[in-house]
Amino acid sequence: MSRQPASRVPAPALFMASGVSQYLGAAIAVELFVLMPAATVAWWRVVVAAVFLVLWRRPWRHGWTPRDLATSGLFGVVLAGMNLLFYGAIAHLPLGTAVSLEYLGPVAVAALGGRGARARVAVVLALLGVVSISGLGLDWAAPGTAVGVAFALAAGAAWAGYIVLGRRIATARSGLDSLAVGMAVGALVYTPLAAGTAGAALASPGLALAVVGVGLLSSAVPYAVDQVALTRLSAPTFALLTALLPTTSLLVGLVVLRQVPSPGELLGLVLVSVAVALASRGEGGPGRR
Repeated sequence: MSRQPASRVPAPALFMASGVSQYLGAAIAVELFVLMPAATVAWWRVVVAAVFLVLWRRPWRHGWTPRDLATSGLFGVVLAGMNLLFYGAIAHLPLGTAVSLEYLGPVAVAALGGRGARARVAVVLALLGVVSISGLGLDWAAPGTAVGVAFALAAGAAWAGYIVLGRRIATARSGLDSLAVGMAVGALVYTPLAAGTAGAALASPGLALAVVGVGLLSSAVPYAVDQVALTRLSAPTFALLTALLPTTSLLVGLVVLRQVPSPGELLGLVLVSVAVALASRGEGGPGRR
């Protein structure tokens, strides 16, 4: 009975709701950067997600070999690092721009694993999108632009590593159980980065609630919704909806953060979205975080 409401909602609607939730959480995180460093906000996101996933999945119920724990731990360290790098990017760049640049990583993984002209076209379009965003859409004289671009591209590289590791883990055991263990390990590994500033999130009930909201909106809700949506989506629909995610991030940034994109950024976002659509139609697709 508890699954009936979700089963009545079209899978594409669930998928897009997951994307909106993820980027709305990122928009709230941007607002928190004036109160604490981006790395601290990202660390809190990982902590909240880890607590949620561990309580939900209860991974201790299953047997774990040392190799399983090591692989899941590495997976979590890469995932948490990706989150920290992405938050470093959106601290300096508009949300839609950072997401578009970050998508270069998963597009590259999907394209390199694919065959034929479609894979090559996807790579070319993604690169043209990055050139349009970085060459035409960004003001390189503005403080932090170069740092933001570096963070976004590094987050994309980490996302690529996350996809490769995630596929290996998913074939060995429950991906969500491994994700729960990995997020917990990632939170512990990156604790030193936030140790001196993490207490700022507990300065008031409202601030603590905002931090929890970032973790739930950006991680917990998307993970839960995706479990329902992605099993009901065909490959072509998945490709289309994945391509809409960079646009979703731009719209969230525009509405919530009042970040108006330049023509170069818009052109780059369109090129990246088409590249994502082409890459997603290949085997495995670029993957969701």
